[in-house]
Amino acid sequence: MTDGAAIGERARRMLPWLVAVAFFMQTLDGTIVNTALPAMARDLGESPLRMQAVVIAYMLTVALLIPVSGWLADRFGTRRIFIGAIVVFSVGSAACALSATLGQLAAARVLQGVGGALLLPVGRLAILRVFPKDQLLRTLAFVTIPGLVGPLIGPSLGGWLVEVATWHWVFLINLPVGLVGVVAARRYMPDLRDGAAQRFDLWGYVLFGASIVMISVALQGLGERALGFASSMLLLFAGFAALGGYWLHAARAPQPLFGLGLFSIPTFAVGLIGNLFARLGSGAIPFLMPLFLQVGLAYSPAAAGMSLIPTALGAMLSKTFAEPLIGRLGYRRTLIGNTVLLGLMIASFALVDLETGRWALMLHLAAFGIVNSLQFTAMNTLTLGDLEGRNASAGNSLLSVVMQVSMSLGVAAAAALLVAFGGHTQAQGSAAVVQTFHAAFACIGLMTVCAALVFAQLQTCDAPQAVPRVPDEH
Repeated sequence: MTDGAAIGERARRMLPWLVAVAFFMQTLDGTIVNTALPAMARDLGESPLRMQAVVIAYMLTVALLIPVSGWLADRFGTRRIFIGAIVVFSVGSAACALSATLGQLAAARVLQGVGGALLLPVGRLAILRVFPKDQLLRTLAFVTIPGLVGPLIGPSLGGWLVEVATWHWVFLINLPVGLVGVVAARRYMPDLRDGAAQRFDLWGYVLFGASIVMISVALQGLGERALGFASSMLLLFAGFAALGGYWLHAARAPQPLFGLGLFSIPTFAVGLIGNLFARLGSGAIPFLMPLFLQVGLAYSPAAAGMSLIPTALGAMLSKTFAEPLIGRLGYRRTLIGNTVLLGLMIASFALVDLETGRWALMLHLAAFGIVNSLQFTAMNTLTLGDLEGRNASAGNSLLSVVMQVSMSLGVAAAAALLVAFGGHTQAQGSAAVVQTFHAAFACIGLMTVCAALVFAQLQTCDAPQAVPRVPDEH
């Protein structure tokens, strides 16, 4: 393995800044696009309530490439992969801005997702190999700060760009940042690699990746009626067959992509399955709320973006008391109670209408941000808290995949509900379209409440003894 300690002192100081900026680019892109969806729809001749492919294409691509990011860095070096990720992300951003149809935009988002999927994992890997253990916590905490700033300014920046320019600048803004990132990475990103890394489980990756894509596309096709029933069912069957094939493969392979032994750890199994179902609701709201504010309540893009700031502020506030609260109540009581509360908070957005004052709405969104962030913190620390050694790396990677897949399914579910309740046929700003969103919020909230049944399987003795400090949002 290339020795990370051999890099210069200046490069060591600049590396956390470089990775932090990459993290900021990734999280900003994840939130800035949602506010611009109605403007994109008008320009592309599409219904604003059927723009979910723009979001889902990116999320699924990120989910598919997370498992391979570490192997690519070990095989080709962190510097080459990191620079390549920035270049691909920037080229994808330019392609998004040049897109003339929804299909072209979705394809460009796939390309953008290829770069976005590699940025943070490779950057974090470089930090893990350069800094000693006694400096890791402080360094990783510094790197994650921009991950909180991105969601804070992303919606308002997206809305502002749409109003003062066009939606294309939501993507073009990445180009100068990407250029600076390439220059900085050439100077400060160490070229670390591990020639003795374990062999990549290619067959397992193909089976696992194929199952994710086919199941996701099938469920999306069934919900939105975008595919015929027979085609959707065939994809769904093939997806579950691929997943079953992976399960049998992992039971025999000496070094599988994700070992089945992970599921013998009770906290990991409950936490992972709970993440899958609870994030359906959490993943739907960043897609639904900007659309609701603009299409349902007739907010301007900038006003809609500004209205979402309290959600990010509430998430930041939650971090100040999440750890002692979980320590006092325990994981089981925290997760059961907070999951039910989160579902009710999502369903309560059905009470927001054209008469609701903006300050009342912003307080509502701030409360949602607090509850949602507490949910993330509790779920993720539970899932990773009992993992050690090689299990920690594989478990963290699998959790990241499940998070992305669950959020993409949440977006697909929200879009399917809007179509099912007839939202695509109603006029913007009408009482009918508001009722369509109300029905979608109520259904998504009830789906989230059901996730509490998963966390009810926790036993008091199963929970980690302490709240581990692990990334809770990404």
